[in-house]
Amino acid sequence: LQRPTLILAHNKTLAAQLAAEFREFFPNNAVNYFVSYYDYYQPEAYMPATDTFIEKDASINEEINKFRHAATVDLLTRRDVIIVATVSCIYGLGSVEDYQNICMELNKSEFRSRDKMLRHLTDMQYVRADLDFKNGMFRVLGDVVEIFPPSSDNIFMIDFFGDEIEKIVEVDPFTGEHLKEHDTLKVFPAKHDVTTSEKI
Repeated sequence: LQRPTLILAHNKTLAAQLAAEFREFFPNNAVNYFVSYYDYYQPEAYMPATDTFIEKDASINEEINKFRHAATVDLLTRRDVIIVATVSCIYGLGSVEDYQNICMELNKSEFRSRDKMLRHLTDMQYVRADLDFKNGMFRVLGDVVEIFPPSSDNIFMIDFFGDEIEKIVEVDPFTGEHLKEHDTLKVFPAKHDVTTSEKI
């Protein structure tokens, strides 16, 4: 039907198995896995008998967070999307409108201030990388800005000539191999809970 479809499963393991099966059934569709990104979650608690307060503690799985972002991006950019999820998908991720409005579209040969683009990336909660370069970060190497989207395994290299975007290249982060040149690139926020400066 080429319509976005949600499949709910009882737990993360079953959802992962279903997602793998649906990828085989629908090899040309965007089949995504959307579950809670907590590996471990201890809510805050108070035990009156011993007058003990236990603070909240959590461990976030970055790989699952990447899958969540990929699902969100696919939902906003294509129709043939199948999302296999657990009940955690019903909890709010923030405003879809804000998430879409704050995203940035880059086009080859367009004129754009590099400094404004970097400011826009920080508004979208990207972090400027020093040594460690991972999802949700960007780095500046002379005339080249590298963006590592939270939803991807690959880096996007934006090559500037002055204020003109000369080329947009998808690069393998481990080998440095140039995989594909793009004419346009839509950069979505690094985190789901973004909002506009007007709302702030």
